[in-house]
Amino acid sequence: MREFLTTERLDPTKRLAVERTRDFGEIYEVFNHYDASSQSERCIQCGDPYCLNKCPLHNYIPQWLKSIAEKDLEFAFKLSNEPSPFPEVMGRVCPHDRLCEGDCSLNDGHGAITIGSIETHITEEGFKQGFKPDFPGITTGKKVAVIGSGPAGLSCATYLLRSGIAVTMYERSDRAGGLLTYGIPNFKLDKKIVERRVKLLVEAGLKLVVNCEVGKDISFEEIADNHDAMFIGVGATKGKKAGLSGEQAPNVYAAMDYLTQIQRKNFKLSYEKKFDFKDLNVVVIGGGDTAMDCLRTAKREGAKSVTCLYRRDAYNMPGSQKEYKNAMEEGVDFTFLVTPKEIVLNESGKAVAVEVVRTNLGMKDESGRQKMEEVKGSEYRVNADVIIMSLGFDPAVPSFLAENGIETNSWGGIIVNEKTNETTTTGIYAGGDCFRGADLVVTAAYDGREAARNIAKSLLK
Repeated sequence: MREFLTTERLDPTKRLAVERTRDFGEIYEVFNHYDASSQSERCIQCGDPYCLNKCPLHNYIPQWLKSIAEKDLEFAFKLSNEPSPFPEVMGRVCPHDRLCEGDCSLNDGHGAITIGSIETHITEEGFKQGFKPDFPGITTGKKVAVIGSGPAGLSCATYLLRSGIAVTMYERSDRAGGLLTYGIPNFKLDKKIVERRVKLLVEAGLKLVVNCEVGKDISFEEIADNHDAMFIGVGATKGKKAGLSGEQAPNVYAAMDYLTQIQRKNFKLSYEKKFDFKDLNVVVIGGGDTAMDCLRTAKREGAKSVTCLYRRDAYNMPGSQKEYKNAMEEGVDFTFLVTPKEIVLNESGKAVAVEVVRTNLGMKDESGRQKMEEVKGSEYRVNADVIIMSLGFDPAVPSFLAENGIETNSWGGIIVNEKTNETTTTGIYAGGDCFRGADLVVTAAYDGREAARNIAKSLLK
């Protein structure tokens, strides 16, 4: 350990941009034994590890780094899979630069430990060697229903099954995964990775019911009557509006609609052909990770040009700097410090441009973020054949919530007791984006895990 003075930080090998934009394959290679071990040896084993404290799941990062440095893969696999429901997913999609790696003690100039890449290596190599997470089988007479199979739902199911509790999961789509399946593109997360985790849960006793929308294909009451508790993890999929004139035009699309349809296309399922953007000028409004996903997807779909409009500068983008860099390498054009004012329509009502005004960053507000100031007289137009709005998401509030006494707040988030994850209706729990608003995969996984532990504590006392 503590080899940071003799061993530099190494990022995983990345496919060349000219090659990777031709397909939807993952762009990063998984570390081999040598690279994972040598990078782990850089860890200084802090007495009070910032990386562990910054991780929402409080993963045992220093401990599994030490195990990999000592070439004890089996122990590292167990350590990694204990607090995390799917570490090989987190290793790929977490914004490590803002979480564990961002708070690494070596970030003072030596370069943070490549925690995410080592995390991916541990589970991928562990699976290759036949290791599997431990599940005891269904050892209790208790049954819990999970509504939604996204990160929060899968996490909740994982820890309930580890407690020996039977789980039935209801998913309105044709396959499990939620955001992991239909929201995050393959070039960041191959869907075989998600399918493998779901298969492990099914083998552990999960009953998965797909193509089943609660409140439509089955009543909430019927589910409640047949289970001892319920967990709601339906995410936040309702795209926010900008309130711009013209944004209702037929060629102005919501980010998640676009990503979902292209993933359906990649699955070789039926999809809406209007989302084929080949040879078109695509403009994406927004600067988060979902915006980066849309931009990079459009490049792979053969768009003529792909432009991102963001009202602040690159430093203030809410998404991962890694994803911004990848988008830059792949040929995406970024226009910073502009605020959209109007969607310009032609005579037939289709969007043909975005009217923007230039902005400057001024004094900091109460939150410490610089205020935006519009530059008078700086308006101009950015031509577009299609426009994608990626401005964040709100929960799409299902009617069964109010009908069953489950209260929501002013923006549609489910109200829960943050100590127990229980909603305003006894025995019904919730977590993830339907509670927090659009957030990270790792925070949804945390909510699912903690809810499962509280459900188990309540049912098995």
